[in-house]
Amino acid sequence: MKRFLKILSLVLVAVIGMVGYEYLSWVKNWKGASDPFDEVGIDLHSYMPGFVRDWGCAQLRAEFGNKTLPPHGCRDPSGRGWQ
Repeated sequence: MKRFLKILSLVLVAVIGMVGYEYLSWVKNWKGASDPFDEVGIDLHSYMPGFVRDWGCAQLRAEFGNKTLPPHGCRDPSGRGWQ
């Protein structure tokens, strides 16, 4: 049973690390994208807690600014500007 819990814990940490890295690479634009409209990043963004979403939107706005419309989850109620 202890071995199973160790393996389960290791898998859980690995999954959290992979999801966290993918989200951070989208927010920080480590992949050098020309726009913030990555489907995986937007989906991960929708699952994050509020304070992480706010931080992510601020990072995306700093990176992309007025070059493009904000991605879903970072738009103001009009849908045209950043939150």
